Amino acid sequence: MASWARLSPSIVEYFEGEDFYRCGYCKNETGSRSNGMWAHSMTVQDYQDLIDRGWRRSGKYVYKPVMNQTCCPQYTIRCRPLQFQPSKSHKKVLKKMLKFLAKGEISKGNCEDEPMEPTAEDAVAGDFALINKLDIQCDLTALSDDLRESLESEEKQKGKSSKREDTNELIQSQDIEEKLGSGEPSRSVKVHTVPKPGKGADLSKPPCRKAKEIRKERKRLKLMQQNRAGELEGLQAQCEPLSSSPPKAKCNQPKSLEDLIFESLPENASHKLEVRVVRSSPQSSQFKATFQESYQVYKRYQMVIHKDPPDKPTVSQFTRFLCSSPLEAETSPNGPDCGYGSFHQQYWLDGKIIAVGVIDILPHCVSSVYLYYDPDYSFLSLGVYSALREIAFTRHLHEKTSQLSYYYMGFYIHSCPKMKYKGQYRPSDLLCPETYVWVPIEQCLPSLENSKYCRFNQDSEAVDEGRSKEPDRLQVLYKKAIMPYGVYKKQQKDPRDEAAVLQYAALVGQACSERMLLFRN
Repeated sequence: MASWARLSPSIVEYFEGEDFYRCGYCKNETGSRSNGMWAHSMTVQDYQDLIDRGWRRSGKYVYKPVMNQTCCPQYTIRCRPLQFQPSKSHKKVLKKMLKFLAKGEISKGNCEDEPMEPTAEDAVAGDFALINKLDIQCDLTALSDDLRESLESEEKQKGKSSKREDTNELIQSQDIEEKLGSGEPSRSVKVHTVPKPGKGADLSKPPCRKAKEIRKERKRLKLMQQNRAGELEGLQAQCEPLSSSPPKAKCNQPKSLEDLIFESLPENASHKLEVRVVRSSPQSSQFKATFQESYQVYKRYQMVIHKDPPDKPTVSQFTRFLCSSPLEAETSPNGPDCGYGSFHQQYWLDGKIIAVGVIDILPHCVSSVYLYYDPDYSFLSLGVYSALREIAFTRHLHEKTSQLSYYYMGFYIHSCPKMKYKGQYRPSDLLCPETYVWVPIEQCLPSLENSKYCRFNQDSEAVDEGRSKEPDRLQVLYKKAIMPYGVYKKQQKDPRDEAAVLQYAALVGQACSERMLLFRN
């Protein structure tokens, strides 16, 4: 991960207590309950650890449902791409896209299999009154220039000062650097390698290949090499290979996901599809150049699919929810070529954007944030297609960064029929809301049929291993100084403040509470 010298710490402002808001799923006006904080900045490692405790971001607002009280419990779900095999319905969507690209064929009938996410603001489990309140309360932009300068100068002074400085008053940058450096990517592993034996096919034997398969692969590679130069032109932040040779499959095995996605097209194909990954925060030149076109696709999507009035999907709303991100852009020698952070995965058809997947690339996963698309292309089932592309993208990133091996799909809501589709991407796991361990979804479904809220960990004695055990070690940013909570609480003896800090510590866990800076005024 990036060193402390090049990396700002995570700075968050927690909002104490829980509030009830309109639910974006069942439409209950006061049924949704969550905790939240405004992230002025955040490292990708901290966000990785937070989503592994049930948190999720929308723009710079990071929230965690109160699972045993909210009307529609939202369970974090992740797919295991290395073992993923597309289902019949997934293959149908991929074949539909290939037929459209090759011959211009448009499938008849409706798109019943097309999932529909809630609107951008509903995904926060609140309304704009909440976000507007946060904007006013957190109008420090990025905490304010003078505060950032003080942090930078403070770190410079620490670097020059001796190690005898009192560690009880301020954190030494060396200690923080060690914590931020945890989880460094290990050596690369090939995409078809399964990390744990016994969970997939026997990969120890060489693949069996027929002459016909070899000829088809040579033809595919030739076409890919011809297209690659034009596709990569002008894309500095390109991460995903727009054309990629699929991993070799064993004989008598079904086609891999890559085989189905990158199947060769005729030279006179009717359409050309390109997928570009552009960094959205900080905004890359490619992102800026395509901002207006991307926004217009979003506006049409909200108006047609979610029936928003024309004046609701504004540029400000689009920027706030889908472009702004607290995640710091980070790079690592063993990490993805495009680095870690927030990106827009743009789907270009014949030179125009028809869909955009908003994603975060984190140390262990690709996290899907949102998808919007041109309603004129609803017949292509772009919700399903983009999810399959993102799974393939995760597998591609895993080739170089072996620890990046999961695809997080956001929340699984068993009580909401429209949101159960995420369970169709197998194998997948749900996060236990009490012990924060991952449990295969097959083991969770019987319990969810009986109760909306469930503890998935069957070990009744298991506890949250990452829970806050030493709250005095929590890091506080107070009056432009960084200090442990043990020092801060001697200056602030308000019991309400103490309750808020301890609630925050319990929700983020010990590791994040020691790395992230909790802003207090």
